[in-house]
Amino acid sequence: MKKRPLGKTGLHVGELSLGGLFTSSLAGGTSETIRILPRAIELGINYVDTAPAYADSEATLGTALASVSEPLVLSTKLGGRPQPFDARDTAALRESFEESLRLLGRKRVELLLIHEPDRPQQYDWWTNQERAEGPVIDLLLELKREGLVGAIGLAGTTSSELYHLVATGKFDVVLTAFNYNVLYREAAIELIPTATQLGMGIIIASSLGQGFLARRFDEEVRRRPVWLAKPRQEQFAKLYAFLDDIGMSLPEIGLRFAISHPDISTVLVGPKTTAQLEESVALVEKGPLPANLLDRLDEIAAMVPHRPFEEPMILPFGKSYHGPGLANLGAGVPIGKTD
Repeated sequence: MKKRPLGKTGLHVGELSLGGLFTSSLAGGTSETIRILPRAIELGINYVDTAPAYADSEATLGTALASVSEPLVLSTKLGGRPQPFDARDTAALRESFEESLRLLGRKRVELLLIHEPDRPQQYDWWTNQERAEGPVIDLLLELKREGLVGAIGLAGTTSSELYHLVATGKFDVVLTAFNYNVLYREAAIELIPTATQLGMGIIIASSLGQGFLARRFDEEVRRRPVWLAKPRQEQFAKLYAFLDDIGMSLPEIGLRFAISHPDISTVLVGPKTTAQLEESVALVEKGPLPANLLDRLDEIAAMVPHRPFEEPMILPFGKSYHGPGLANLGAGVPIGKTD
């Protein structure tokens, strides 16, 4: 697998990386992770992302890592632990990081990210958000000086808020989810260009929308569920017709679109089986999309340049719907094919 520089960190990572949610008991669990991780390394994947918020992902991944001797780039996050969580409690944040190291079986990690730094209603990290000031940044820099962390960064979902944090120049990498894929392009407006200008590593998550861009829902699109705005319905119909014209699957065009951006360092996937892993790698090894297909995708994306008000972040195709802005991903509902 081709490697790309992770910004100015000095690290090089494969075009595909493993998203840590796949390692938790919500997905494949320990047994499947023990099978997936060595195969991923064989295929050229060398970066794995996890977080305390991903159920038991750190513990599951740590078990699998115990039998791995190859060097890997590991990232974990601050956020959600311990409970009740106080995003400005430096001692508790350090305790959480030390627990991450213990669960992963590592003395240090290459990347430590702030989880959801862009959503103060969830985690109130900042004393001044525009300047990225707060106890958390002080701790990250301290851990970096101590050699326990190689690089520091951000992991969020709202491109505008992330942009302002990125623009402070205090971070080495940014992981952005749900705002850069074949249909959603918000991250391309300011976030990705600014991160590129600052020499940051750029990690894309949920390029297949945790499921709604991993397979087709032709019948559901035709009958238009209550949450699906008409412009979005028309856009999906156009996208599906385009795929029929070129004979390509949604996973292929989604993954190859993501790696077509030259400034993106790596794209996270969350396979639950080795077969899904091998399929994703095979698709990416076909390379970036040709310019004519990218132009067609740009036209389709421009049909809905901004998300309809109250559209769920994860479009709930095939899932129960419980009101504006929400998608039920509850127990018993399969997680999407990719992270």
